[in-house]
Amino acid sequence: MRSSGQGRLETFLASLSAAEAAILAADWEIFARADQLPPPGDWSTWAIIGGRGSGKTRAGAEWVAGAVHGRLGAAPVGRIALVGETMAAVRDVMVEGVSGLLHVGFASERPLWEPSKRRLTFPNGAVALAFSSEDPEALRGPQFDAAWADEAGKWVRAEATWDMLAFGLRLGERPRTVVTTTPRPTPLMRRLLADPSTVVTRATTADNAANLAPGFVAALTRRYGGTRLGRQELDGELIDDREGALFARDAIEASRVHAAPPLVRIVVAVDPPASHRKGADACGIVAAGIDAEDQVFVLADHSAAGLKPDEWAARAAALYRAVEADSLVVEVNQGGDMVTAVMGEVAPDIPVTAVRAIRSKHLRAEPVAALYAQGRVHHVGALPELEDELADFGPSGLSSGRSPDQLDALVWAVTHLALRPVPQARVRGL
Repeated sequence: MRSSGQGRLETFLASLSAAEAAILAADWEIFARADQLPPPGDWSTWAIIGGRGSGKTRAGAEWVAGAVHGRLGAAPVGRIALVGETMAAVRDVMVEGVSGLLHVGFASERPLWEPSKRRLTFPNGAVALAFSSEDPEALRGPQFDAAWADEAGKWVRAEATWDMLAFGLRLGERPRTVVTTTPRPTPLMRRLLADPSTVVTRATTADNAANLAPGFVAALTRRYGGTRLGRQELDGELIDDREGALFARDAIEASRVHAAPPLVRIVVAVDPPASHRKGADACGIVAAGIDAEDQVFVLADHSAAGLKPDEWAARAAALYRAVEADSLVVEVNQGGDMVTAVMGEVAPDIPVTAVRAIRSKHLRAEPVAALYAQGRVHHVGALPELEDELADFGPSGLSSGRSPDQLDALVWAVTHLALRPVPQARVRGL
């Protein structure tokens, strides 16, 4: 049916009786997206990682309903654990919610819900019991051959709950667990995603736009797109802080603004690469400004890899003019006089300040990180690639095993603006 032409599909649907249409609508394998169907293979945990409204709950409920009757590639199961953040969450989302177990699958196969007993009983005798992450000890004793764990990233006593659940999954030939969650950087989430027996499928909120209110995705994307919150809650990304990282995502997020105030000085800083060959470091190009209150605003990140000297010089010059900067700060460790010469050839009207790194990247970044911690540096809008590099920058001076060129450019810009004496300049807005 997926491959049928639109006209043929509409003709076919119009030919169905109301009862036939209802049966067809309940057949999940016809209407589910590929990421909502169980993956092949001998997995023990299927983690459905997705943004808000991406269809995770529906996929989890349909998997349980299908497994109870031996569909969706599963052997029939008879004892299922339903585990949520709280008992109210299990009731309101997993059971009674619009995508919960009382509303999915074929009507004749839907279970009887007994809230006082925390129990769902299916017509074929299969039983699902509800549990809360607030009380992992309640999982001690019961045994299961399947489990659905919802929003594990929000669980209260997460690891204890997961461990107790694992001990109870001892029925059948191949007990399986489906985890449906928006990712959060918790120890349990890291543990699950690192486990080789976990199979992961991912979905974004936008993937399910057809089933959401008109304009919902566009409105949230306009407001949160690219931010840490948006990447986590809309794109389903696990946004983590590296242990020992110099810059904290929380500090970046707390100081983010949508627009910069009038600024007294603006600079564009450039950290040129040693080579433009494939696999070489990127050219860091970052614009920032400072206001009359000594608050720094990071305006843009135009860093890019694979640029020849004249190309990165032109890119830096274009950003300089776009933000109406006062100075172009260029690190000359890689290339020396050639760097300033290239800028002079490409943009002879732009004043260039050459800087040379003497101390290590980490030592140069420390005072800038202190300004972030004090709330004195604000990112204007979302700068996701730069922010990822900041959050992964550790004592080694590397970020994800590579030279942090965007960070380097940022450090030069902020240092030039806020960490050295400068003359007063005019006040203007962007």
